Amino acid sequence: MKIYSADTWTMEELQAQVADAGRRSLVVPAADSKRAVLETFGEVLAFPEHYGVNLDALNDSLHDFADSITDNGGAPVTVLWEVAARFRADRSFGIICEVLQDAESYAGSDLAVAAILL
Repeated sequence: MKIYSADTWTMEELQAQVADAGRRSLVVPAADSKRAVLETFGEVLAFPEHYGVNLDALNDSLHDFADSITDNGGAPVTVLWEVAARFRADRSFGIICEVLQDAESYAGSDLAVAAILL
């Protein structure tokens, strides 16, 4: 997982880099709470209706999402997660980062994640 500062890179610049690399980008907008972040991931990545909106469900759904990239033969995906400054102080920020890194490892080159610190 890569981490960028919004002071250094604009979302448009990062999306252009992702496109130049032949990858699709999905933007997960900023949210201020653990629940809101988990819900936003679920919405953007089109997790199933039974998504539990908790860390275990995020982990499972990210693995399923990674499998769907491979199964569908689509272009690799880079998730661009906008991280609100307020949320970075939340203990769950680090845990979510670990879940995202695990999903990247599981998916190989099919899934990459970048956190953009606002």
